[in-house]
This record gives sequence, C-alpha cells and structure tokens, in this order.
Amino acid sequence: MRAAVILGLGTSPAALRPFQGSKTDWLQGLPASSNDADAILIFGGDGTIHRHLPALVRLQLPVLIVPAGSGNDFARALGLHSMRDSLRVWRDFESGKIPARAIDLGMIVPSAAPERVHYFCCVAGCGLDSAAARGANQMPRWLRGHGGYALALVPLLLKLPAFTLHLARSAGSGVLSNPAPDPKPTLLVSFANTQFFGDGMRIAPNADFTDGKLDVCRIQKLSPIRLLSMFPTVYLGRHLSLPEVECSRGDRFQLRTEPALEIYADGEFVCETPAEISVAASALRVIHPVR
Repeated sequence: MRAAVILGLGTSPAALRPFQGSKTDWLQGLPASSNDADAILIFGGDGTIHRHLPALVRLQLPVLIVPAGSGNDFARALGLHSMRDSLRVWRDFESGKIPARAIDLGMIVPSAAPERVHYFCCVAGCGLDSAAARGANQMPRWLRGHGGYALALVPLLLKLPAFTLHLARSAGSGVLSNPAPDPKPTLLVSFANTQFFGDGMRIAPNADFTDGKLDVCRIQKLSPIRLLSMFPTVYLGRHLSLPEVECSRGDRFQLRTEPALEIYADGEFVCETPAEISVAASALRVIHPVR
C-alpha cells in the first residue's frame, strides 16, 4: 500500500512514526494523481482539511484524519477524537477490516464569482458564527486550540447587530424560489453538513453527512441576557427547543443578507453574501470507525 501524508501547521514528520512500521510506503504531500497513492492521511484540524478539499474531491482517494489542529470538529464528527483513534482505524484499514466510505460535503458558490466553487466539510454560515471565527483566527494558535472560538464568541453575544435574511431553497424541480426577506431580525444562520462547529458546539445535532442534505439552523435576535443563557446549551444541542431557533433541511439554498456579510466555513473565510450553498452528495471518501 502507498499512503500520502499531509502535515498541517504545527505538526512534524515525528507525528507519522506511530503509523509506520508496516508494509505501507509513505509519500510526502498530495499525490499528483489517484494512481500515485492508495490513501491520504491528514495530520491537522478543520482549516487544513478545508484548504485541501478541492484536491481530495478530485483524487477520490480514501482519507484518514488525524486530529492535530486548533479545531477538530470534522474528526469529532467522524468519531476520531485522538491520534490513538486514528491509528487504530488505520490499522484496520491497512488489514482490510474496514472500507472507505463516501460522505457528503457542502458547496458554496459566490454570486460575485460563480465560476468558483468552495467545498466545506463541517458548517458554513454568517452572522454571529463568522464574527467569532474571524476573532478566533486572530488569536495565537495555542489559544485557538484551548477555547479560542468560545472566547471570541462571548463578547459578541452582547453587541453583535442583527441582519435581514433572504433565504431561498430549491423546490422539487430544483429551481430556487425568490428569496423573500424574513421580517424577524437574524443573528446567525448556519448550513451544517455535520453536527459540530466552534470546537465542539452541536449547532445541528441531527445533521447526517450521508443523507444528501444540509441542516439549516437560524437564530433570531435575542436579548443579550437570553442569548448568554442559551450559549451553553449549544454544546449539548438543546438550543433547538427554543422558540427563537429555527431548523430545516434541504439540498440547495440561495443566501442573501442585508447588509452583505462574510461567510465562513470550517472556521475559514470563503466569501461575502450573496451566495448559493448546496450539498455535494458522496463527494469525499473517508476512513473512520464502523458505527
């Protein structure tokens, strides 16, 4: 077997040593084609995965995530909580005990640049989430990996302005309806391929990366006190029971906001609204524990 290795920021070749010692031949960096390797190991977090998604989709090789970043929500969604988990799964894959599995990704196409397609593995959104991601990205890496997202989010709960949301979704014909403005001010709208964002927050506890859908979570404007009290419930997914939280599911959306807002996905800046957000069904092959 031949395996390619991608080392994210803050990792070194030493991280690969536990995975060696078998008959696998190891290559550094992305392979040029799918004929050059049988699998890809990524040592890093959500940002590292996000940046390589276009190549991973093109190559269609099985991918194993080794959580080693400041945010590891995609690994968490796959049931990989530590390097030990990834090593155990890799040994099972090497020996033929488990196969790779195709899962969905999200896609963002900016209206200002429709020729560009951005993939995401976890959650995309704008409003409160994007502002927190932007703040966390400005922190030192060690702080981002120790609650940086939550630290950036808390002060925003008291001052972030609401926005007007225009959201259209595809009908049965696949045609997007006209996005009418929602009269209720919005603080956050997220499009979730997996449950988690913000280093463990279960923004969409019912999201399933094999159902060909994205789970949409919208939080209306709340008083600062009510918003602060709601914040801890997101880690348990209990915010869905609140009347100010709306959830739905679909495969294609047209997003517009007033004013225009930044869209972040997997903790990384992608573009500004307006944009089309949709699901790319079975776009990525991953190696993860059998459920």
